[in-house]
Amino acid sequence: MKTLSILHLEDSPPDAELVHATMLDGGIDCVMRRVETRADFQAAVAEGCFDLTLADHSLPSFDGISALAISRELCPDVPFIFVSGALGEELAIETLKSGATDYVLKERLERLVPSVRRALREAEERAERKQIEEALRDSEEHFRAVAETAADAVITIDESSVIQFINAAAEKIFGHAVSEMIGQSLTALMPDYLRRTHEGALSRYLETGRRHISWAAVGLPGLHKDGHEVPLEVSFAEFVKGGRRYFTGIARDITERRRAEEERERLLAREQELRQQAEQANRLKDEFLATVSHELRTPLTSILGWAQLLNAGRLDEPSAARAIETIARNARAQMQLIEDLLNVSRIITGKLRLDMRPVELFPIVEAAIDAVRPAADAKAIALQTAIDRMAGVVSGDPDRLQQIIWNLLSNAIKFTPKGGRVETRLERVSSRVRLTVSDTGAGISPKFLPHVFDRFRQADSATTRTHGGLGLGLAIVRHLTELHGGTVSAASAGEGQGSIFTVELPLMPLLPSRIEEYRSSSTPQSAIRNPQSAILRGLRVLIIEDEADARAMLRVALEQSGANVTAVASADEALRALVQVRPDVVISDIGMPDEDGFALIRKLRALPPEAGGQIPALALTAYARDEDRRQALSAGFQMHLSKPVEPDKLIATVARLAGRMETA
Repeated sequence: MKTLSILHLEDSPPDAELVHATMLDGGIDCVMRRVETRADFQAAVAEGCFDLTLADHSLPSFDGISALAISRELCPDVPFIFVSGALGEELAIETLKSGATDYVLKERLERLVPSVRRALREAEERAERKQIEEALRDSEEHFRAVAETAADAVITIDESSVIQFINAAAEKIFGHAVSEMIGQSLTALMPDYLRRTHEGALSRYLETGRRHISWAAVGLPGLHKDGHEVPLEVSFAEFVKGGRRYFTGIARDITERRRAEEERERLLAREQELRQQAEQANRLKDEFLATVSHELRTPLTSILGWAQLLNAGRLDEPSAARAIETIARNARAQMQLIEDLLNVSRIITGKLRLDMRPVELFPIVEAAIDAVRPAADAKAIALQTAIDRMAGVVSGDPDRLQQIIWNLLSNAIKFTPKGGRVETRLERVSSRVRLTVSDTGAGISPKFLPHVFDRFRQADSATTRTHGGLGLGLAIVRHLTELHGGTVSAASAGEGQGSIFTVELPLMPLLPSRIEEYRSSSTPQSAIRNPQSAILRGLRVLIIEDEADARAMLRVALEQSGANVTAVASADEALRALVQVRPDVVISDIGMPDEDGFALIRKLRALPPEAGGQIPALALTAYARDEDRRQALSAGFQMHLSKPVEPDKLIATVARLAGRMETA
């Protein structure tokens, strides 16, 4: 034990010495300072607190009770023991009530050392307890300061789940004021279905000490005042205070995190979907390219084979006629394939344009039926019709409308076996015109039916090899129909059960007296065939085409219609021939070496009228896009035809350009 400093209030030096000796004999090492007046006592205490104060009860100029009062005021934690002569019971009780630690009679000094030891031990315990309490107060103040500034809810509950503390951040999460939540059960902040689970889990834990869930960052729902659930991440901790068990939890609102996770999952699912679509698109592209190769090579095989046989001169007349017909048929098939590809390109790029006008559908339907009749006759397929010629007028592009109908009819004939039936119906249904093409053909499986109008989609590769085609026709039908403000649908009872395709277009509100004036505009340009054989008689035509075979074909076709043809291979030759021939019509290719057709037409239009500057000109080119047509017309050509071109169409176009046939 350390050396104690003791303040001794005693007016008798011998008694003081005796007390000191008793302390030393009892094993208490101490230094004692004796005072006997109020002034000395106050001065000693003012200098600093001692470890122990001993005091006589009665002194000549001072008393122990007054000294006790001074000591309690200045050094309240220092033990104060009365060491005095005889004290009555009342005085003894008074000293203890006044705050004395103990009292020892001078004639019983053997009690002094035990009393001092007990007093010092109790003082030490009080000091430790005070220190703990101060630390606890500091800790609680620190906890409250941290809790009140935290963005998360901090909640303390007791063993009964009653909220003892809750911070301001909880107001935002749960919607209740702090004053409303203090003293309430924690279950008031939980959804109904979670309350009984919480109560049971807390009860089991208090009984057994076993946790049924992790106490670190567990996801639980909270209940907002307005009734909606709040996703929370909650962590718990237990502590004991005053012999009671408490639980503190930190609840973090993870609504934004949950939304971010859901958005991330949605984006991930979307990315996976897009990747699958891209992979599917790549597969379809590969299949489509293989189909294109097959569909182009197949007619080329027939064309090249028959052409070589014709060139060898070993075919009799019927075989030669068959060869020519086969070459023409396969060339038309290739032309249709290329046209489908161009149409799809226009659709994808949004460059497909319509020449809209009021038209009646029945002449277009009849023209399309006439166009496919040879193919139907070749397979002994019956073409049945039920056409209401008074179905009404629609706003549309006659050529594109015929393309819709031709594609549907061609598709029906392609997939209908020999001896089958294809029926075409045209009728008015309320404010719409309905076209229905039904067949007794191969039908469509339920699995493929939703994809029947998709680009590059066919039921399977075997169908492609059996029936041919690129799988574009129905996709074109759908897009053209939608551009006309209409709808198209497909129905089938299944494979081998035939198919029904239905197109509906909105009617134009017209009086019956005005319908007749639109009938002439209902004939598509593609329906104009077989112009008069001598319609170009005497017409001077200058052809500029760098490809010799094409140049020869154009010359022959126009000369058979009576035209006087001059054919050259370049723009330079054309300008020289212009002076000599003085043509009535110029037909020029666009893509040529040295100077292209655009350069030629610009030079031609720069000439004065008497030198040929206003000669009608036709651009005949393999550049077949809508923008190519617009570019040709803006450059100075009056008309544009895309290669390959059938002779009849070429002759009709030249006749219109020369004013020998009425322009539709």
